[in-house]
Amino acid sequence: MSTASLFSFPSFHLRSLLPPLSSSSSSRFAPPRLSPIRSPAPRTQLSVRAFSAVTMTDSNDAGMDAVQRRLMFEDECILVDENDRVVGHDTKYNCHLMEKIEAENLLHRAFSVFLFNSKYELLLQQRSKTKVTFPLVWTNTCCSHPLYRESELIEENVLGVRNAAQRKLFDELGIVAEDVPVDEFTPLGRMLYKAPSDGKWGEHEVDYLLFIVRDVKLQPNPDEVAEIKYVSREELKELVKKADAGDEAVKLSPWFRLVVDNFLMKWWDHVEKGTITEAADMKTIHKL
Repeated sequence: MSTASLFSFPSFHLRSLLPPLSSSSSSRFAPPRLSPIRSPAPRTQLSVRAFSAVTMTDSNDAGMDAVQRRLMFEDECILVDENDRVVGHDTKYNCHLMEKIEAENLLHRAFSVFLFNSKYELLLQQRSKTKVTFPLVWTNTCCSHPLYRESELIEENVLGVRNAAQRKLFDELGIVAEDVPVDEFTPLGRMLYKAPSDGKWGEHEVDYLLFIVRDVKLQPNPDEVAEIKYVSREELKELVKKADAGDEAVKLSPWFRLVVDNFLMKWWDHVEKGTITEAADMKTIHKL
């Protein structure tokens, strides 16, 4: 089902107003072919702050996995205010330092994909042990960030975020673009949350929640993903019980747990009934 006509957001053209966009790739794979995008109409009087002058590092970073280190320093996240308005950009490294999050209130845009197969089972992934934030935790299908580049800054119909989701599903799980067309993603809502990881690292995000029902071929990238599995609703409830009981083998990411506790089960009903668009609320930013 197409959702491109269901959501209408203010659009603006950033090329002439913002600092140069990042041209870095966020994957060891070649980028997938994205569906065509429409350039947004120009808009003026946008106030933007640039944050990328200094990236904080310390001696502990020397042990960082080479792939994750490259992504942390090359990827530029989109900085937003609490109303999800773009205010600048900064490295993925700086955006996940709790010191900078607390000192500068850095908040960036993110997305979480929930992919269901035709049996309405949800695909979960366990993050790789080399991930800088929340290694080896179980989470939803794919969690990442739209980058500070033209195709992923498009506000209209949440197209920039959906382009980013298509890109990262290929990067992390080897799902080709043809299997997850951008107009098949249904944006259901946004949530703002903050979650420390290990003291040094953490998250502070406006997270777009995207649902999609597709049967796909999977080829997980071991630099990103340790394990994958499809779960039924009842199997997910059992995983949550194990996590609550302190099972070290079943740790859940904080953003996934927020979705499970606040939205997922009622949205799962809509997935099974084929009425998922009825659950959408993209006007509200849930502060959790």
